[in-house]
Amino acid sequence: MKIGILGVGHIGKTLALKLAKAGHEVSVANSRGPETISTDVLATGAKAVSAQEAILGKDAIILSIPLLHIPKTAPLFADVPEETVVIDTSNYYPQRDNKIESIEAGQVESLWVKEQLGRPIAKAWNAIGSDSFAKKGKSSESTDRVAIPIAADRETDRELTMKLVNDTGFDAFYTGSLSDSWRLQPGAPIYCTDLTVKEIEDFINTTEKERLPKRRDIAVEAITERVGDGKTNPSADYGIRLNRALFM
Repeated sequence: MKIGILGVGHIGKTLALKLAKAGHEVSVANSRGPETISTDVLATGAKAVSAQEAILGKDAIILSIPLLHIPKTAPLFADVPEETVVIDTSNYYPQRDNKIESIEAGQVESLWVKEQLGRPIAKAWNAIGSDSFAKKGKSSESTDRVAIPIAADRETDRELTMKLVNDTGFDAFYTGSLSDSWRLQPGAPIYCTDLTVKEIEDFINTTEKERLPKRRDIAVEAITERVGDGKTNPSADYGIRLNRALFM
């Protein structure tokens, strides 16, 4: 499968490594040009290209960039066929993304992304920490794999996204449509808590939409107090324990 990835941060890098290792033809791009992409991102076969090259002629395109930059990518999709599967991995953090009034007023993050791009999307890999994503993948024969929740409106988007999640070493759990994808936003019980499929089934319907922003912000405050700023990631173990304590 031909896959383009925009963004080579922690999640984008791991996507490039895992999907190329799984046998896919992976192209990666960032905002600064292919020559600035580190060779360790390309270690399993991904190719560094321009942003335009990363999205044309692909079966799937993965956006792994901060949410506030998504509107800037919209012009790139003008010539991308509607049947191409576009998967977004972003989350809204007002401390980083500036306040987006429609999301502050309750718009579901995935619907905002869909609106900015003007096309169908799927949501995946947003609800797992970068360390867990890099280190906790297991073969499909394993019975205790961490599950990654996904959301999509179209059947083709759902099927392909679930396949790619499996190819990265995790079980895929379909949570429903984009309009219901607030259940995998920051602050939700299944957000970055490293649950199995059975555990997601047990907790997903306990999500309280109106409480998500406050829980998200409390987690950010706790992490900031611990590490000294709002940008540095805490240890993976601390992040999981914190999220489970606050969100579940």
